[in-house]
Amino acid sequence: MLSILGIILLLIILAAVAAVAYAATRPDDFRVVRATSIDAPPDTIFPLLDDFRRWTEWSPWEGRDPAMKRTYVGAPAGQGAAYAWRGNRNVGAGRMEILETSPPLRLLIDLHFLKPFEARNKAEFHLEPVGTATPVTTRVTWAMQGRANPMMKTMGLFMNMDDMIGRDFETGLANLKRLSENPGLPP
Repeated sequence: MLSILGIILLLIILAAVAAVAYAATRPDDFRVVRATSIDAPPDTIFPLLDDFRRWTEWSPWEGRDPAMKRTYVGAPAGQGAAYAWRGNRNVGAGRMEILETSPPLRLLIDLHFLKPFEARNKAEFHLEPVGTATPVTTRVTWAMQGRANPMMKTMGLFMNMDDMIGRDFETGLANLKRLSENPGLPP
């Protein structure tokens, strides 16, 4: 005969097994995409993306740890430029490297998160001039895609990863818009 405590423990174990089993049915890949229109030409926006040293001016993660350690290696900008960071639990640790660049319209980045959990993803920026008006308006799209490992699938049962990451992308794009449309303003 099981005690009340034994029944509760059995129910908790069954619920955990059911959650993991359900998480395993979730898609193996994910993609988060956000876009905005910026009243500036691609030539004005692209240097802010193509040089990791400039990310401190607009990245949504920069203000979350003022003591974050940054290391820049490889090319100063463009293909081969790499950036590693190590910070508090709000920013974690990882490394980015620009794999492909087509100035001023496209950038592909290899993104390797180390903390709070390991993941390998790709991030892309696409800049597309819109219309023929002066000043030029550019549609900037920021996307991240990768494999959803079992931990991400399980976390996805309790929080919406697209909303969570998407909010950061929206903040970064808004910062990029402000900076690109008002280049004389301090970051």
